[in-house]
Amino acid sequence: MDTPLLDHCPPTLPREAYVDPAWFAREMRAIWSRDWVCAGRTDQFPAGTIRRIAVAGQSIIVLHDGASLRAFQNVCRHRGSELCATDTAQRGKLITCPYHAWSYATDGRLVSTACATPTPDFRKEDHSLLPVAATEWNGFLFLSLSTNPGPLEPDMGLDALAHWPMTTLKTGHVLEKTLACNWKVYWENYSECLHCPGIHPELCDMVPIYSKGIMSPAEDATSDGTPKAPLKPGAESWTMTGEPSAPAFATLTPQERAEGFRFVTLWPTMYIVAHVDYVRAVTLTPINPEETLLRAEWLFPPETLARPGFDHRTVTDFATIVMEQDGAACEMNQRGLRSPAYTRGTLMPQEFDIARLHGWVKDRLSTGAQP
Repeated sequence: MDTPLLDHCPPTLPREAYVDPAWFAREMRAIWSRDWVCAGRTDQFPAGTIRRIAVAGQSIIVLHDGASLRAFQNVCRHRGSELCATDTAQRGKLITCPYHAWSYATDGRLVSTACATPTPDFRKEDHSLLPVAATEWNGFLFLSLSTNPGPLEPDMGLDALAHWPMTTLKTGHVLEKTLACNWKVYWENYSECLHCPGIHPELCDMVPIYSKGIMSPAEDATSDGTPKAPLKPGAESWTMTGEPSAPAFATLTPQERAEGFRFVTLWPTMYIVAHVDYVRAVTLTPINPEETLLRAEWLFPPETLARPGFDHRTVTDFATIVMEQDGAACEMNQRGLRSPAYTRGTLMPQEFDIARLHGWVKDRLSTGAQP
């Protein structure tokens, strides 16, 4: 069996990567302003409304034009006023600036300058709203501030969740929490299981291999190569009892059901954990060098949510426990990183995914800091 384990112990990123405002500003320009960022579920942007969201510190408006979702910089081309001053606003047929009433079509074209009377040298077509790249995947909207973004590239491919009914799932519960840690600290914690035996007793009980401090059989030097069930005997899903909250999705393959769970990662913005009966999506939003907004969203079939007596807590409490433990560990890590005595650390062979993350960050920073 091929092993992903590192054959050496490389250094980590330097301390400055986690605490320095200048380093953080470089990441905002080179990573968060260039890569795709998850803006939410597409059904959170209903027709007839404008939603204001932040991407890499920039204010963006998203609207549904009747056929697809469109995004623009939240700035009027007249004198720079914001177009939407609240998180959500009703929209008429046009997007109208609240300052001087310049109006734009939903495709961004300038339609009217209201009371202003342009001279013949003024060309409306030169004053359209500034577009923001948008793409949809599995019921999620992604935005990029880059003028030429690359393709959306989940680590397991665009078809990784093809057998889950992603576009029809509905939000049943949301957890939001501001963590006192750098965004990379959370990704690093996500990327290894050396911490699992000491931090996650419930998770190690549910996924026995985690109790060895590893994430997959390929890391197990004692494995004889015989496939083993990923979940403990009798468990089918990550719930408080291990029992699924509803019948398994009928479109899953036998292999997908046997997996018990599937992680799909999209740096830097989100990861998805797909189970046989529901899906959990977790997004990260950097606030400053030492704070990150975590948002977890549990997605269920509408019929599950409508079932009499259904209590989402039988599902959501399990992952909430795990994420609370992860959050506390990440904040503990961040407090240590503040020490001037720490300059950088050393990765162990089992931390191969952290090494990959660090390489990805360094590559992004070296290829340009302008979107």
